[in-house]
Amino acid sequence: MNGQAPRADDLVALGYISGLHGVRGWVKVHSFTEPREAILDYQPWLVGEERVPVRISGGGRHGKTVIAALEGVTDRDQARELLDSEIAVRRGQLPDLPDDRYYWADLQGLTVVNPDGSELGRVTGMLETGANDVMVVRGAAEHLIPFVVGSYVRRVDLAAGRIEVDWDEDF
Repeated sequence: MNGQAPRADDLVALGYISGLHGVRGWVKVHSFTEPREAILDYQPWLVGEERVPVRISGGGRHGKTVIAALEGVTDRDQARELLDSEIAVRRGQLPDLPDDRYYWADLQGLTVVNPDGSELGRVTGMLETGANDVMVVRGAAEHLIPFVVGSYVRRVDLAAGRIEVDWDEDF
């Protein structure tokens, strides 16, 4: 490690610390991974705006949430200081995906266009609905476009920064 903070484009957000669990410093984690407890497989986490490296000493799925014990966090007061902190990892920690799969972080900021080239806007977020993921696209209007490759999403070109969709601008 060179002592420099990681570049933002080298990081991928995997979730955030959403609550406290017990009195010994355990935290609840809102995970963006699938399955949600897979967030525990990535170490170290880079936590908060300062991207402080934190190692996980224990954890697992607990009902509908994920809980984790973090090294050096031994009581509820220390854990409370981490509430709402983003959990990120270096991009190199993530496995490669097949050609038709994408990390949400890679879709953020891409320009969304229809086949005729008309621009709908940029991807500003992603939503998980259960049935499929949905892109939040903001331009002249906001569009919620199902991220279904082959149906609504015709082509994703990460190198060009574009997603071609089959979507009615007025919808």
